[in-house]
Amino acid sequence: MHSLSLNTNSEYNTPKNGHCNICNKSNCLVHKYSDILFNSALPQSSTVLKCKKGQQFLIEGAPVNGLFFIKSGTVKVFRTGINGREQIVRFARACEIVGHRGFGTQEYYSIGAIALQDTQLHYFSKEFLQEVLVKTPNFTYDMMLFYANELNKSENKVKSISQMTVRERVVDTLLYINRKFGNLNGYLNLPLSRKEYADYAGTSEEQVIRVFSALKKENLITAKGKKIGIKDTDLLKKEISEHNFFLDS
Repeated sequence: MHSLSLNTNSEYNTPKNGHCNICNKSNCLVHKYSDILFNSALPQSSTVLKCKKGQQFLIEGAPVNGLFFIKSGTVKVFRTGINGREQIVRFARACEIVGHRGFGTQEYYSIGAIALQDTQLHYFSKEFLQEVLVKTPNFTYDMMLFYANELNKSENKVKSISQMTVRERVVDTLLYINRKFGNLNGYLNLPLSRKEYADYAGTSEEQVIRVFSALKKENLITAKGKKIGIKDTDLLKKEISEHNFFLDS
C-alpha cells in the first residue's frame, strides 16, 4: 500500500465493483475509462479510502502520490494564503477528481482536502496512472482536455472574482452552492459556516454576516443557523449577470 497524506485512522479496501456506475455520464473521465482504471492487471490500480466527516485526507505540502476520485460524499478543497488564512478553492462531490493539479507537474500538493461528510474515495497511485497514460493514448488525450478545461475555469474565476464587490462575491458563492448541490426542504443542500462562505468568497466572516443580513432584509434569502435558503434565484443572478460567470456546476 502506498504511503498517503492521511490520518492514520483512514480505512482502505480494494474495490468490490470493477466498474464506475456513480453518474453514468459519457463525459466523465473516470466513467469513460472505468474498464481500464478499475479492471487493470497493473498492480495497485485502485484502492478505496473511507474518510469520516471532518477528516483531512490530502495535506497541503505533502509529496504527490496520486489523485482521488470521489465515490460518495462531499469535500472542500483549500489552500493556505497570507498569514495562514484558509482559502477554499472549491467544493467537490461524487464523481469529481481531487488532487489532479499536483499530479505529473509538482512534487508536492498545492492544496489540502477535508471531508465535509462521511466520504468514500477511489485512490489511484501516481505510478499506476503514469503507466495508463503511456499505454492508453486516448486516455492521455482526454486527460489533456480535462486539464485544459480546468485551467480555463480557474482563469475565468480569477478574472471575474477580481472585478466583483464583496456582496457580489457572496451572492456568487450562494448561487454556486445552489447550482452544484441543489436544495433540501427549502435550504441549500450543503450547510456551511459563515467562515466557510467567507473563505470561498475571499472576504471576512463579518462581511458575510453583513451581506446575509442585507439579503434577508431584502427578502432574497432565509437563514436558520447554518441553513441558507434562496428565495429568488433569478433576482440574485441579476446582481452578477454583468460578470457572465456561471462556470461551475
